[in-house]
Amino acid sequence: MKKFIFFLMVLALAGGGGGWWWWQDRNGDEVTYQTAPVARGDLIQTVTATGTLNPVRSVQVGSQISGNIRKLNADFNSIVKAGQVVAEIDPSIYRAVVAQAEGEVANARAGLELAQLNAQRTEELRKENVAPQSVLDQAIANLHQAQAMVKVKEGVLAKAQTDLDHCQIFSPIDGIVISRLVDVGQTVAASLSAPVIFQIAHNLANMQIDTNVAEADIGNIAEGQAVEFSVDAYPYRTFNGKVRLIRNAPITVQNVVTYNTVIDVDNSDLKLRPGMTANVSIIIEKRESALKLSNSTLRFRPIDAPAPTASLVAAPTPVPQKIKGERKPRPEPPKMERTIYVLRGEGRDARPEAVAIKTGISDGIFTEVLEGLHEGDSVVVAMLGPQTEAASATTPFRRTF
Repeated sequence: MKKFIFFLMVLALAGGGGGWWWWQDRNGDEVTYQTAPVARGDLIQTVTATGTLNPVRSVQVGSQISGNIRKLNADFNSIVKAGQVVAEIDPSIYRAVVAQAEGEVANARAGLELAQLNAQRTEELRKENVAPQSVLDQAIANLHQAQAMVKVKEGVLAKAQTDLDHCQIFSPIDGIVISRLVDVGQTVAASLSAPVIFQIAHNLANMQIDTNVAEADIGNIAEGQAVEFSVDAYPYRTFNGKVRLIRNAPITVQNVVTYNTVIDVDNSDLKLRPGMTANVSIIIEKRESALKLSNSTLRFRPIDAPAPTASLVAAPTPVPQKIKGERKPRPEPPKMERTIYVLRGEGRDARPEAVAIKTGISDGIFTEVLEGLHEGDSVVVAMLGPQTEAASATTPFRRTF
């Protein structure tokens, strides 16, 4: 009896092990699918770039003459007015030059008086035939030379007086001093170019971002587009701006062509400072409650399926009605035809089915679906199984539904 019971136990264990092996082998051949649902949500297509915050208008105040800085009437962050004296250069040498020029002018005028008397006396003698004509001609020439010499000396005096006036350096605009580049006692030399003493910004409440947009994206940029940007100083705050100008001059660096795009920024709270690096997102298109699907579904393709095709379908261009004072509507972007795979069926009978769709804008993570799908459809992202690992969509972000 005990032998019989032992035999039954061995038989049960063997049968259970075989069943478990059969079940594992059967399940090992089963293919599972990772899917992503088609849902609704907001989509924003943007062009990203990096730029630098600058004042809309800034002036470099320099010196036209050389000399020692005797006095500085402004410093960093000083508020200045147009016409205010912001610096003074030691005028001692220039005052001496003016005094010397004034003496030379007086000497030239004295010579002019003598030449006038000689010419008048010689002319009277010539009328009485006492002096020859050549002596009169010489006297008149001396008079003209004396007149010219007076003008030369007066010009030298005017230049010396102008240099003396330039010893006082004035602010050309109302604004705030951004930088001061010299100190009291420092010598500035204006032999080849005017040395910069101050940099003054007109108004920091209005600033601009100078950013370079790649040539591949510049076609999507237009004046008046909204801009969102952030700076490292305030990582949790988003600032707003607007595209003001797209400059036509190309900028080529290592065969990469970009175009300077100027963005106006309201800085009423003066949180932004010149020179800050701005991470810019220019809003190209925006869709609210759009039907969208994950971009990973667009990359999926079964092993035995042909490569999905993509083609552009031009959207019909609306004919704008001419209304005075109204801007022309922006043409709709072209539609893109893509092939994706929707999971049809339930349980083990579920199979991917190729579906042609038309897509719109994309934010890099999701893509707008214009035609071909409905909300709630399950689109295949990847296939998992013994022979289907290679068919999985190559994306680090996977979610199994």
